[in-house]
Amino acid sequence: MAVIACLGWGSLVWDSRELPIQRKWFDDGPLVQVEFARKSNDGRITLVLERSAIPVRSYWTIMDTSKIEDAKEFLKIREGTKMEFIGIWSVGADSPSMILDIPEWARARGISHVIWTALPAKFIKNNDIPTEVQVIAYLSQLTGAVRDNAERYVRLAPRQIDTVYRRRIEAELGWTPVDSMT
Repeated sequence: MAVIACLGWGSLVWDSRELPIQRKWFDDGPLVQVEFARKSNDGRITLVLERSAIPVRSYWTIMDTSKIEDAKEFLKIREGTKMEFIGIWSVGADSPSMILDIPEWARARGISHVIWTALPAKFIKNNDIPTEVQVIAYLSQLTGAVRDNAERYVRLAPRQIDTVYRRRIEAELGWTPVDSMT
């Protein structure tokens, strides 16, 4: 039976919703290059794979299905995206760009397939990578519910997702990591 892992580094970890996973997220996933580089439709700046980012340790969980097509569909639905933005790795393939050493990591855990959200950076237009200064300026001008939602996302991002932009956001805006927000 195929064991399918799902990688996470943002809201998926603390808000899996209907994603069918087995019990919990583990904090010893493969290294990933992620950064706060995507302006979402609701105004948050979210974590996405980014080639220029320094690698950080991801989270992972086992999917509660052994069918890769089902696992991809479940992640697509949870993320509210298109199938083209669901990444996949399977035994025998090389490590994908921006996710390091998956073959060795997966082999050590008996994992056959790995899936993840592969949305690109986006700021002013698609695939536009914002600078630290742009992200801080943007987040600084937010107000009301949009600001609250953006702050919540940054603060709830797992502590080990310690990126360059996150450090700048913490220093400039005081949005330090928390384990939960009511």
